[in-house]
Amino acid sequence: MNSYLNQPHIYDGEGDQLMEGLSQTERIILLPDVLGPKNVDLTPRIRIMWGQWLLKDLLTRHYRTLVCAVNACDNTHGIIAQVAQMLPTSQWTESAITSHAKHFVHRHSLTVVKYDMDAVEVLALLRPSEHEHLTLKDLSRGFRTVTEMLNGSPHRWPSASVCFLGARANRLIGDDGREPSFETVLRSMYESGYRGDVYPAPSMWESSPTGVFARYPFPDSLDYMRVGGS
Repeated sequence: MNSYLNQPHIYDGEGDQLMEGLSQTERIILLPDVLGPKNVDLTPRIRIMWGQWLLKDLLTRHYRTLVCAVNACDNTHGIIAQVAQMLPTSQWTESAITSHAKHFVHRHSLTVVKYDMDAVEVLALLRPSEHEHLTLKDLSRGFRTVTEMLNGSPHRWPSASVCFLGARANRLIGDDGREPSFETVLRSMYESGYRGDVYPAPSMWESSPTGVFARYPFPDSLDYMRVGGS
């Protein structure tokens, strides 16, 4: 048997060698979370869509539901306004989105507001009026409700969510007053029952080459390394 069969090429011609020398900032190193093709893991996980564009996937109808954030003040810079503007059959505008949210906002507790944009239904986490930013408690509460709404309506699958990091209109803040890690956000979503897809912020692709996994929970090997294993 020829040896090249054991080393499949990714690109035609000399593409593999050319890509090895490619120098650019927007890149990630994708790591396998299982060792070998025979180690089938049936644990339900969140799929992390590294390198994919959420808006493009929504426009091409890859998803029936989008989970994102909304507020009752101004959503001009929020992704919900971008989605409403880009979906050809949506009749929502930024002002209508904000006006609709005002009918449901609570002072101290988060609510989930539905926006039917025809091709996509948006389940928006509505920030409490007393909160300047979204908190991790808000996120957990919201995803518990979102999970119930998704599981109770099979027609809402497949579902995608933003990662809530790097946001301008609805910034997420951790208990220490700073933006939490992506792992913390994923943990909050997962522990609340969510098992859909999550899109990292494009700015996260520009991190110095850090290995990333395509699913959450992450493998046990990560915790092993964190406590000093090798």
